Amino acid sequence: MGLPKVKLSKSRKGRRRSHLALLLPKLEPCPQCKRPRMSHSICPNCGHYKGREVIKTA
Repeated sequence: MGLPKVKLSKSRKGRRRSHLALLLPKLEPCPQCKRPRMSHSICPNCGHYKGREVIKTA
């Protein structure tokens, strides 16, 4: 198994891992109730998706 010849600095290691950062979910307002919801998903508040009711909510 190969071993590194030179120690990898923290900055070089961080630059390599820069794309591994966690991102916040992209939210958009629901067309029916205007509450924030994730794109391409059923609204947890009103149960609508693409202009029609998919699940019944209380």
